[in-house]
Amino acid sequence: MASGDIKGFYRQRKSGKASASKKSSRSKAAKAGVSLGSDPVQSPALVSHSFDLQGDYDKHEEVLRQFDMNMAYGPCLGLSRMERWERANNLGLNPPKDVESLLKGGNVAVVCLWDGRI
Repeated sequence: MASGDIKGFYRQRKSGKASASKKSSRSKAAKAGVSLGSDPVQSPALVSHSFDLQGDYDKHEEVLRQFDMNMAYGPCLGLSRMERWERANNLGLNPPKDVESLLKGGNVAVVCLWDGRI
């Protein structure tokens, strides 16, 4: 570099058919960054750490999960399901009566769907 020649610093690109055929020989998977045997839709890191929100539960839990997901009754984090139902009722939001009967009947989870996951 003592000579200050810029050609020595930057590599020259050769024009010709050899470089064009080299580029076209790459597969579409290599261009997309997909390795052999991987799922291009979702990386293994995301799959291994995702939560199973569709686990084994009965029809009563499904009703309660729908209540948890309905933002019309306000946020569900930091409250039990019964506290959220009572708050929505006191605010005149008309929460479902079947949710109240399920919560008072027992044998259901009292915490919302997102408790401990967020």
